[in-house]
Amino acid sequence: MNTTHWLMSARQSLLISLSSALLLLSLLACQPIAIDNQAQLLRQTFTSEYDQTQRQYFVYLPKGYHQSDTLWPVMLFLHGNGERGDGQAELDFVLSHGPLYEAWIQKRELPFVIIAPQLPMFDFDKQGLGYIDNRRLEDVPVRLKQGTVTRAAYCQSTQSMLRHSTITTMQDIEPLPPKGWETIENDLLSILNATTEQFKTDPEHIYLTGLSYGGFGTWYLASQHPKLFTAIAPVVAWGHPDMMSPIAKQDIPLWVFAGGRDSTINIEYFYPGLNTLEALGHSQVRFTVHEELEHDAWKRVYASEDLYRWFLSHKKTQH
Repeated sequence: MNTTHWLMSARQSLLISLSSALLLLSLLACQPIAIDNQAQLLRQTFTSEYDQTQRQYFVYLPKGYHQSDTLWPVMLFLHGNGERGDGQAELDFVLSHGPLYEAWIQKRELPFVIIAPQLPMFDFDKQGLGYIDNRRLEDVPVRLKQGTVTRAAYCQSTQSMLRHSTITTMQDIEPLPPKGWETIENDLLSILNATTEQFKTDPEHIYLTGLSYGGFGTWYLASQHPKLFTAIAPVVAWGHPDMMSPIAKQDIPLWVFAGGRDSTINIEYFYPGLNTLEALGHSQVRFTVHEELEHDAWKRVYASEDLYRWFLSHKKTQH
């Protein structure tokens, strides 16, 4: 075969190969794309209105999300003080506790689209707080391919289980701890709005919960936007009486949790706000004290089925 014939033969072979490849791609394009039926954990990017930095937050999609046109309940979760971070490399600290830990790390099939942002550090890493200074990303629990991680033990306390409340006024008590979730209120609203627009979510089932610092954030957001949430659950965080009027007016179903032996949060501070709610006519106040538990009573709260069933029992009403 001379050079000319060889080149013509090679060109014909190449054209046949290209035609076959294009045909294969065309056939593949006609096939439906298989989407994994398992739960997914997404990292969504946004620009913070607070300081114009680019940050991320988690969105958890439950098992079966992609298999139907079902509208899913939404749960906005606000973490505690120890899980602050840059919203980028440190975002995984948010997986340490709460409903996202239960759904993703413990592989529980919670039927919610869960939104979990991260509160900026705001120099809390310069205040000598051991639970922040000594934390390590490699200690954050991870989702295992097989099985689940062992749950952490409860904190131990030597305090006795004794209940009494002598506080009658909260006039000299600050309503919120310093540099909490109220500082990024607009970011939270933007994140919630983006999630409800982008994903298949049910506007009549939007729930809010948070632990410790996130519990205070829960009280705050509910007081500022009482018509936004279907029900709220502040965990190991009391609500100041000054915040209660909008919540009572909307009659938002709420379930408050405390640890009876909590050495971080004064349990006496819970009662003035809750009594104010009832005095204002709120009809759906629920308060549970886990008498034998410390500040980490949130572990039991989020590990049980009770809170999630309670959330789902409520549908948004108009007032």
